[in-house]
Amino acid sequence: MTTTAPSDIRPDPPHSPDDRSLAEFGYRQELHRSLGRYASFAAGFSFISVLTTVFQFFAFGYAFGGPVFFWAWPAVLVGQLLVAACFAELAARYPISGAIYQWSSRLSNLTFGWFAGWIMVIGQIVVVAAAALALQMVLPAIWSGFQLVGTDPAPTSPDGAANAAVLGVILLVLTTLVNIVDNRVMSVINRVGVTAEIIGAVLIVVLLLTHSKRSPGITFHTEGAASSGLLGALLIGSFTAAYVMIGFDSAGEMSEETHNPRRTAPRTILTALGAAGLLGGLVILGGLLAAPSLTDGHLGVDGLSYVLTSSLGDGVGRALLADVVVAIAVATLAIQTAACRMLFSMARDGQLPFSHRLARVNPRTGMPNAPALVVGVLAAALLLLNFASPDAFLAIGTTCIVMLYLAYAMVTGPLLVRRLRGEFSSEGTDETGAKLFSLGRWGIPVNALALLYGLLMTVNLAWPRAAVYDPTGGHWYFQWFTVLFLGVTLVGGAAYRVYKSRTAVAEAPEAVPA
Repeated sequence: MTTTAPSDIRPDPPHSPDDRSLAEFGYRQELHRSLGRYASFAAGFSFISVLTTVFQFFAFGYAFGGPVFFWAWPAVLVGQLLVAACFAELAARYPISGAIYQWSSRLSNLTFGWFAGWIMVIGQIVVVAAAALALQMVLPAIWSGFQLVGTDPAPTSPDGAANAAVLGVILLVLTTLVNIVDNRVMSVINRVGVTAEIIGAVLIVVLLLTHSKRSPGITFHTEGAASSGLLGALLIGSFTAAYVMIGFDSAGEMSEETHNPRRTAPRTILTALGAAGLLGGLVILGGLLAAPSLTDGHLGVDGLSYVLTSSLGDGVGRALLADVVVAIAVATLAIQTAACRMLFSMARDGQLPFSHRLARVNPRTGMPNAPALVVGVLAAALLLLNFASPDAFLAIGTTCIVMLYLAYAMVTGPLLVRRLRGEFSSEGTDETGAKLFSLGRWGIPVNALALLYGLLMTVNLAWPRAAVYDPTGGHWYFQWFTVLFLGVTLVGGAAYRVYKSRTAVAEAPEAVPA
């Protein structure tokens, strides 16, 4: 393929093998390369953030699926591992920030890759907002003083929805500041936060399993579920797993800041998803087994926060919820960081409005400041929807999943075409001289299944079910919110591309090896 490089971007003389690898793609090293293997793992794991997302969506999954919604978890994990395996191959061959945009562009063409990046970055901004809303699920359960608006802390109530927006904006201010300060500070916070989350998740699993009130056989029951049938319960219940297991590509997103990225990123993409998938499944199972009751209505409203405080006691439960707060804060930070790198990568190629400002890196901190501000402000603006209606929470959450799933398919699709044409090579070595990560002869079947899974899940998630998106009725725009938001994103992107093509000065294309 060919891609147009801005005239002022020229690689400086490389000072390390990693810098030389980046120079091969026509870029100079601007971001500070300071992340090791654990920091790379932390980038992917903290985006997924088991404690943040499971606590946020457990109640939803249980309300619609009952205990049987648990089985949607391993199904989604297998599907996402197929996608992650494809991404691991690409991370080894294209260790560049803006992973989805860069990979899709090099596998297809710049226009298709631009739309993949555009959808991805808008989706990431929505994910930032959705993650920040998760504070409402835990802070008021720790101390009622965190309920700053009204008295009802339930996220589905008007008071709870408004308070969630207030807490979310406060968190976004803090994460934006960290994303401006220094990438080493961001990395330290990420690593400490991920370590705390893993320890907390393990403790939660152990304590819940040791306080079990029923056997695992309960996961085959649908009691307490909405009247959607077994298939409907699993399809809607899969929203929880789908919302959790996204963002593992963030390890590839941070490649320009990672030592030995061709070797490190593929492994951390897979280990981050695998670890999150295992821990998340056990947390859900533990919650179902330890819940005081499966039919009193609490699980479908208050979720895991209710299980912890009622089954483990207020003291232990609140201490564990405090760990969840740390996980939410670090997750919001990691997601915002990933969105910043996507904006930076696209702006560096002159592919966004105000590209010159968005691509500017502070030489002292090694951080692109403008993208952090843009992501923070736009995510905060989205939180205002929560003031309009409590239903906005679910609309925001499902929209971000659909956006990311579609962007992922815009990578696995062109990759499959390349494989079928025999144009995707498994050759090459990493920074240590070892062979690059490769699926070998399993490449085509794994890739085909990854694409099929991604497309089917996108349709499942975006389907405008009134019972899911507008349960109280009278808000047709929430029922169709995901479809409308995606449509506006595509139309807006197309309008900008047309405008840019009419006003841009023609530049000589620079060939980039695929």
